[in-house]
Amino acid sequence: MRGSSIGYLIREGARNLYVNRLMSLASIGVLMACMLLIGASVLLSVNLNSAMERLEDQNEVVLFLEMGTEDYQIEEVQQMLDEIDNLQSVEFVSAQEAFEIQRERLGEDAVLLDGLEDDNPFPASFQVQVDDLSQFAATVQELEALPYIEKANTPTDLAETITSIKQAVRVGSYTIEGILAVVALVIISNTIRITVFSRKREINIMKWVGATNSFIKLPFIVEGMLIGLIAAVLAFGLLWGGYYLIGEWVVSSPSVWVSRFSDMLVPFGDIALRMLGAFALTGILIGGFGSMIFVRKYLKV
Repeated sequence: MRGSSIGYLIREGARNLYVNRLMSLASIGVLMACMLLIGASVLLSVNLNSAMERLEDQNEVVLFLEMGTEDYQIEEVQQMLDEIDNLQSVEFVSAQEAFEIQRERLGEDAVLLDGLEDDNPFPASFQVQVDDLSQFAATVQELEALPYIEKANTPTDLAETITSIKQAVRVGSYTIEGILAVVALVIISNTIRITVFSRKREINIMKWVGATNSFIKLPFIVEGMLIGLIAAVLAFGLLWGGYYLIGEWVVSSPSVWVSRFSDMLVPFGDIALRMLGAFALTGILIGGFGSMIFVRKYLKV
């Protein structure tokens, strides 16, 4: 296709927007609202996943060794732990270190431990973090089967809760995004249908002078792509502004409970380029695809 033809198609698509500006504005508004909801769903999902990752980092299994475990036995357990794939980190805490930790936690009540230095009641332990929580139960069984382990403290309920929340957020996000995409397609199809009906005479004239079906249909596809692109850029700008205001409110909130979430919020700049690209591509695809599908249904050429 020559450059002049491409220019004509773009001009015609833009002219269609202006001629049917009221319906085009309505389509842009509805599509923008859909993309705002999709973007809000994505931001919520990203931040929830970030919060879940923070909790995962704190999800620790403590393996208490039997009293009197020898150094060579501790090294044997260490080697076995290094061979387990689903562990993010492994840290050894000696009996003396455990005693000092408890002394610091007691603070002014640390005098209760006076005289117990030579008869330390605290066992040595390994503090491990599980990498993939979906395999948490199987990993815990493997850890509990290690030799010289007296007891294992495992936050099983927390691991199951985190896994369930992540799955629910993922399914909910996909469902909302799919429903809103269908709504956007229907709105754009109605816009194209009205545009076709309003230009039936012009289309017939174009056919009589030899215009091909594709040449007649392409301006409508360009119109849909422009609607999608404009809606995407506007939705992205509104999301950025809204996210910034929410972040400022969280940081400056007098509530300690709310302000704690400021460290968990994902900076918008970290996902801005990816979101803008995804919005622009989604808008263009929805607009172009909706026009291409429905223009064949309403345009008898």
